Amino acid sequence: MISPLVKNITQRAMTTTAQQRIPLPPFTRATAMQKIRLAENAWNLKDPDKVKMAYSPDTVWRNRSVFLQGRDEVRQFLEGKWDREKDYRLIKELWAFTDDRIAVRFCYEYQNEDGEWFRAHGNENWLFDSDGFMKERHASINDVPIKEKDRKFLWLTENNIRPDDYPELSELGL
Repeated sequence: MISPLVKNITQRAMTTTAQQRIPLPPFTRATAMQKIRLAENAWNLKDPDKVKMAYSPDTVWRNRSVFLQGRDEVRQFLEGKWDREKDYRLIKELWAFTDDRIAVRFCYEYQNEDGEWFRAHGNENWLFDSDGFMKERHASINDVPIKEKDRKFLWLTENNIRPDDYPELSELGL
């Protein structure tokens, strides 16, 4: 079950005005963790038009060996990603933070077009502007084939958001 607090924070952040994206830097441990959970929830919704709005208009990305610039390229990338990666489920976890930077580790599971399952393991480094938009995203990701019986991200929710009581990566032994 998604708590009313997480649901409210997610809805509020997804509808934040074009001027700011809460929470804003400088980050505390609590606001960094909130920013991470908001990102996780947004990506699990798989709506590239909403997700791209978390990034600055001139955002710069490296995702594996793909380099992107600007919200339009981010949107196109995400649309293709989620078309290819079926049953996508993601968990992010705080690694470190400073005033305007957050480092996360994450895993996501997905099924490819041939029905094969994978767990992607990765790290992201994020840099935010003063209005809370992500200016830079650097992601290193490795895909590991898994058997369907070895999947760990098994929550079933209407909106694909991980329930509050679902284990974190560390609790899952990842």
